Amino acid sequence: MLVISFGLFSRKIAYQLPEQVNLYLGDSLWALMIFLITGFIFNKTPTFQILAIAIFFCYMVELSQLYHADWIDNIRNTTLGGLILGYVFLWSDILAYSIGVGFGAIFEKLISKR
Repeated sequence: MLVISFGLFSRKIAYQLPEQVNLYLGDSLWALMIFLITGFIFNKTPTFQILAIAIFFCYMVELSQLYHADWIDNIRNTTLGGLILGYVFLWSDILAYSIGVGFGAIFEKLISKR
């Protein structure tokens, strides 16, 4: 819930953030949320496999943005649909997803060593 809150908050204060931070922060937090949800669902699965599942999911959502039909664009035009599916394919989102999922995996490894 904390990551979701930070992600939504980052959209509210986007105009106050530096351009490079604004470009990656929201999408990185979204990908971190996907990593955490995946880890929660598959809690006995090794971190690397969670990373692979989460990054695959994130990349597929981004690639789905290349497809435009009325039915999916109508979903994207809703608040929840836009937050989950996004609107337009961007290479910078691929990088942001990698950062978010990578941060989650590194953080989990550091925590699990304790």
